[in-house]
Amino acid sequence: MQLLAVGLNHTTAPVSLREQLALAPEQLGDAVQAARGWFSKFNTRGEDEAALLSTCNRTEMYAASCAPDPLDASARFLADYHDLNFAELRPHLYMLPQHDAVRHAFRVASGLDSMVLGEAQILGQMKDAVRVADEAGGLGTYLHQLFQRSFAVAKEVRSTTEIGAHSVSMAAAAVRLSERIFDRVSEQNVLFIGAGEMIELCATHFAAHNPKSITIANRTLARGEALAARFNGSAIGLADLSERLAQFDVVIASTGSTLPLIGKGLVERAIKARRHRPMFMVDLAVPRDIEPEVGRLNDVFLYTVDDLAEVVRTGVESRQAAVAQAEAIIETRVQSFMHWIGDRAVVPVIRDMHESSEAMRLAELERARKLLAKGEDIETVLDALSKGLTAKFLHGPQQALHRAQGDERARLASLLPQLFRGRR
Repeated sequence: MQLLAVGLNHTTAPVSLREQLALAPEQLGDAVQAARGWFSKFNTRGEDEAALLSTCNRTEMYAASCAPDPLDASARFLADYHDLNFAELRPHLYMLPQHDAVRHAFRVASGLDSMVLGEAQILGQMKDAVRVADEAGGLGTYLHQLFQRSFAVAKEVRSTTEIGAHSVSMAAAAVRLSERIFDRVSEQNVLFIGAGEMIELCATHFAAHNPKSITIANRTLARGEALAARFNGSAIGLADLSERLAQFDVVIASTGSTLPLIGKGLVERAIKARRHRPMFMVDLAVPRDIEPEVGRLNDVFLYTVDDLAEVVRTGVESRQAAVAQAEAIIETRVQSFMHWIGDRAVVPVIRDMHESSEAMRLAELERARKLLAKGEDIETVLDALSKGLTAKFLHGPQQALHRAQGDERARLASLLPQLFRGRR
């Protein structure tokens, strides 16, 4: 069984490609089952495991498989499942075997592989992905252990280092960028599209600057109203965007929609109605909520998650010591996990040895019982029993030693005494 991680993230692929691989939360379970079905073509025993993680910054699959080339099989699954050309997708994928996959999982959970170094949101997203994979039947011994240890490592990193102390969130970066367009957020009308965790975080940051108004646009109006009430704002339905968009100076979008909610034509009309007063827009969704062509319009300043990368990288120097500490913790825990995998690898060998030894023991015991039933002396029977067991246990190693030649015989000659050195 080979453990692996295959995927792409904000460092290997642009948002235009990431959105093609993005999976909504409700799609993850089907994708996990499809992955296991894909692996079953190579392993009919159905032992393969799979879990998928998909966020605005990454889509990746963790798997444990007996396929002849599980890394290639996983990469081809991602291309096939999303109907993408494998040759075009392959250069953007990282394909990590065994300990590299373990290290990657630990780093992702700890926030070391995020665009916002040390951010905590990814840990919750990973836990949600694991829960879905478990419900879909994708987790077995290997992935269950991998993720439980990933969560433990993340907790250790966050509790013993200051990796998250200086992090700049996407929400804070959005506020900072808006201040480059408008002198004061307090004079702007702000619209948030969506009502999820990211929008809630953004609304919290913008509300701290006391904007002129806060409005939440959401598919479910009741949920939008509940969030808006926390910030003394108002709520509208998504259907109202076409009429209301021109009223807003700042627009932040982050929904789970698979198609853009705001098109170029809608924004053109809004800018005309605003008499070309600038509009600041941030699209934090993958797939994108705002058509990329909007960014080419005059008087519109559109930023995607990738555009915010430089802003959130500020303060890197002050985090270097914490990063070094976190990496050291992770490396130690990787070695521990690989030791566990090594132990798992010899479990079948140990089981076979036990079964073989038990068969020998029962055979000699049955022979001894027959001798006792014939009236043989008990001491003679016990002596024969012990000699018979010893001979059978030594037969295999002796035969292997006789058949071996050269360096192999020398290695066996040095190893066998260690294997048969018992307590005295």
